[in-house]
Amino acid sequence: MAGDSSDHEAPTRRDYLKYGGAVVGGGLLAGCTGSSDGSSTPEGTPTGTGAANETKTETATGDTSYSVTMAPMGEVEFESVPEEWMAYFSTYGDIGVALGQLDGLRGLIFTENWPLAFFEHLPDVEVSFEDVAQLMGDGGIDKESFYELDADVHLMDPNFISLLDDNWGEDDYEEIATNVGPVIGNSIRRRGEDWHDYSYYSLYEAFGRIADVFDERERYEALKAVHDGLISDVRSNLPDEEDRPTVGLLSINSDFENGSFYAYPVNDGNGHKQYRDVEMRGAFDDAIEGGYARWDYEQILDVDPDALLFQYGFSHVSTEEFERRMDAMRSDPVGQQLTAVRNDRLYRGGTSYQGPLINLFQTEAAAKQFYPDAFGEWNGIETLSNPDDRLFDYQRVSDIVTGDF
Repeated sequence: MAGDSSDHEAPTRRDYLKYGGAVVGGGLLAGCTGSSDGSSTPEGTPTGTGAANETKTETATGDTSYSVTMAPMGEVEFESVPEEWMAYFSTYGDIGVALGQLDGLRGLIFTENWPLAFFEHLPDVEVSFEDVAQLMGDGGIDKESFYELDADVHLMDPNFISLLDDNWGEDDYEEIATNVGPVIGNSIRRRGEDWHDYSYYSLYEAFGRIADVFDERERYEALKAVHDGLISDVRSNLPDEEDRPTVGLLSINSDFENGSFYAYPVNDGNGHKQYRDVEMRGAFDDAIEGGYARWDYEQILDVDPDALLFQYGFSHVSTEEFERRMDAMRSDPVGQQLTAVRNDRLYRGGTSYQGPLINLFQTEAAAKQFYPDAFGEWNGIETLSNPDDRLFDYQRVSDIVTGDF
């Protein structure tokens, strides 16, 4: 792997930084994540809205240093508030944007596959990665890139990075934390994944901890109030359960031409948070054992959901490419028999790597897609352009992000 640690032993900017907690419990795992039924919750999982607020510890009066605790890194100490940062992907990247830190973003493991069209509807908020480095390349993740970025903090779960590039080990993370800047983050995409057994956080528990990293508790609380209001309003206006459609969750990255689809139950991780929040009736929940299944058209037709929702439809394909894939389903002899196809209830779904801003939009979209009589018809991304159709206050969110609140 590029980036020999011996080249960087002398210069260090970590005289002030104490790196607490082990990188892992039981070592780093390489390879792919396994399937999970999402039913197990590791011991020590934080619960309750106040959990995040208990993780920031101030030091003695006159000392500006503080620490934030988050598994798997444990307690991480900061001498001052970070200004420049990097993140794995759109979960922690979106958290940083929500906390008003976009100007300090220097790098992402992936700059691709963000649902950037959502951000275009927030007034006075412009999200672009034109000058943001992508650390994932054809040869994996180059350690030297971290030295070049020289970020004050790295928002990522190191164990998850090791799943992407198994050249990375515990010593590499310790080196980056010592010579460049601290590492803090937790993979919150799905509970019960078999590559770790440490605490799992909800979106807002993770958001609260990163808010403490940037000393942005007020922004966090303000956005949480918007989120809580949206969920309360949606749930108070849901139709009776027997009147709600069944929704089958498929991946937009399936093989449409050959009729081979990734099908999912609704799990209890952050990736499906919006579906649980709008109390979606997952059509495949009782038909799939584990985290996913590989189905053909006939197997989908056996369940025959009222609607089909395509995970990553907002993030991985354009509107035009989405429609091309739907046309392949419409033209298939079996696919065209599906109730969702016949009733034109084929919807773009959200990315599972969502932070608080993306989650607001994805929750709004899901409510409109599933319950148009209650929340208004979903007519694609352009639906967001009409202020009268919005389910939360876009201007309020924009003011929070830009600091005018």
